[in-house]
Amino acid sequence: MNLKAEKHTRIIKQKAKELGFLSCGMSKAEFLEDEAPRLEKWLQQGMHGEMKYMENHFDKRLDPTKLVEGSKSVISLLYNYYPEELQQENSFKISKYAYGRDYHFVIKDKLKNLMQFIQDEIGEVGGRVFVDSAPVLDKAWAKRSGLGWIGKHSNLLTKQVGSFYFIAELIVDLNLEYDTPVTDHCGSCTACIDACPTDAIVEPYVVDGSKCISYFTIELKDDLPNEMAGKFNDWAFGCDICQDVCPWNKFSKAHKEPLFNPDQRLLNYSKKEWEEITEEIFQDIFRKSAVKRTKYNGFKRNVKFLAY
Repeated sequence: MNLKAEKHTRIIKQKAKELGFLSCGMSKAEFLEDEAPRLEKWLQQGMHGEMKYMENHFDKRLDPTKLVEGSKSVISLLYNYYPEELQQENSFKISKYAYGRDYHFVIKDKLKNLMQFIQDEIGEVGGRVFVDSAPVLDKAWAKRSGLGWIGKHSNLLTKQVGSFYFIAELIVDLNLEYDTPVTDHCGSCTACIDACPTDAIVEPYVVDGSKCISYFTIELKDDLPNEMAGKFNDWAFGCDICQDVCPWNKFSKAHKEPLFNPDQRLLNYSKKEWEEITEEIFQDIFRKSAVKRTKYNGFKRNVKFLAY
């Protein structure tokens, strides 16, 4: 056993906990052999829809050593976003991950802190931090790092906490002690598949991104397709259906991140208030939120489609 790698791993995990991460796991930076054919097939079948960026950097997506030169380890981290309070019933819904401040900024600051700590404690360590903003297969690395298994809805699942968390990484040129993957605990359950109103989960563990409500309400820039009318279950930004029905999410506990707390209007607005929202109020409620990705006009398009 490499005592230095063991020590480094221990202090990094301890610091991650101090920074508020749910968990932290390590895996060797190497080519993702199992994921390569799956990703290729998914792209060939057009399941990424108009998310053309998914076609870019195919090699880098599968091999972190091509993304970060000299990298030896992938440090995967989970950060809880499950809210204490949910939106009122019978309103247009916003995905829980977008309730508060945009997670990219909140988590990136914490990752930079962790990277700085590694350099201060261990010495000259090179690497990069990632939060859903580069060609990194987050879920595949988290699975390899023993942080959970990929559920039938294609999200990472963890026995103790479910799936309402963000996944982030540090890819570094440091040898660490690597974790082992956990086993799949979905069993014969098909709750997520049965609940999806657009049949986006085309088979267990395969999601057709181009059929997902999140894709329509966030990624798609064109008009929403008429054949989807009445199938969005009031989701105006993103969708949590497959996570909400998952039995493992019974174990979700509220996050302790003040920056993820929502504007009270988000929780309390009625359908009528969302329909009548002005650009000024939209910008105010979602000032530093991921919801701004749709811009005001995209959000209004979604609400109009739901209200039609």
